[in-house]
Amino acid sequence: MTTQGFILIDEDGVALNNSGTVSNAGNLNSVATKKLTKDGKAYTYVSGQAWRYWWRETLQKHFGWKLSPITKLEKKNVLYTEANPVTYDDDDIFGYMKAATDVDTDETGEAKKSKSGKEKKKDITVTRVSPLKNSVLVSVGSVKVERNFSSASRQNDVPVLYGKEEYSAIMKGMFSIDLEQVGTFSNYLRTGFKNISESVESLLSKEDGVEKIDDKFIVDKNGKPEKLYRLGKAKRLKRVVDTISALKFISGGAMQTSNMGDVTPKFIVLATATSGNHPFSHIVKADPFNKEQTILNIEGLKEVLNDYKDQFKGNIFIGKRSGFMDEYSGVLKALETEFDNVQILSINQAIDQYCEQVKTQLI
Repeated sequence: MTTQGFILIDEDGVALNNSGTVSNAGNLNSVATKKLTKDGKAYTYVSGQAWRYWWRETLQKHFGWKLSPITKLEKKNVLYTEANPVTYDDDDIFGYMKAATDVDTDETGEAKKSKSGKEKKKDITVTRVSPLKNSVLVSVGSVKVERNFSSASRQNDVPVLYGKEEYSAIMKGMFSIDLEQVGTFSNYLRTGFKNISESVESLLSKEDGVEKIDDKFIVDKNGKPEKLYRLGKAKRLKRVVDTISALKFISGGAMQTSNMGDVTPKFIVLATATSGNHPFSHIVKADPFNKEQTILNIEGLKEVLNDYKDQFKGNIFIGKRSGFMDEYSGVLKALETEFDNVQILSINQAIDQYCEQVKTQLI
């Protein structure tokens, strides 16, 4: 099962994610914001990586997550985390890739040597696909980006001119969490399936509540299911609930000193589904007569609720912040009458009540 989430954020005069200096700005130091083009129109966006950075930082500040330390190899321009999903929550939820080698040792702990006397190396590469997957945050309607010119000076100094791009937009984003993958690790000698090192496997043997379960999809050479390590339910559940709850407090973005923006959701849909496909991607759209205007596609939302009714488990929670798209408050509330499994709430209520539901759904 997967948690499926869809959000809208509402921004005014921001520059949340920049792409570098403007090439045609001459001697002026001018920064451009990230933009995409579709059908000849420009749409501002925040990279998926930036959104994940905000998310991870929020989990550290508000939920006490101890983030996995990063090691950087300067000569190879490579960095990696500890790749320890037992100790570090973010290694579990956000995934990792650690490509490395180590000295190969014998049973006594001595380094094995080649015929030339050099120490033999062994591959200790481990990878983990993130259970948390997310889109970029992209403006629903096309955006006219404004270039703002400012100056920096102190006392009688000659002012230094600089420029930056700013915009206002309603932006949409999607995410999913593979609930069965959280806190669950494989250790097969196959590319993409070796999640943990020998040292982490040793930690698992000492961790309370760890169990070995059958892999539903991978069998060994004898046709028997391979085994997966799974952390205790309490630890897995905390990581899932923390990750979703962080959306109530998430903050971030470039230019926050003078272009501060609120990146918490102003509209959210949360549901548990049996598939990884995200069904809510088109429940908002640009007005066909005014491409800069965002409209809520109520008929599209109803279509999703009907078409995927067999894949949804439990209730579907829709939250909206008062003051945002208030013209849709009535038709949204009417969905509770039309669909028994839909609840219309405030943003924080939707998040909290979904988290209570997922506590009963996590195996």
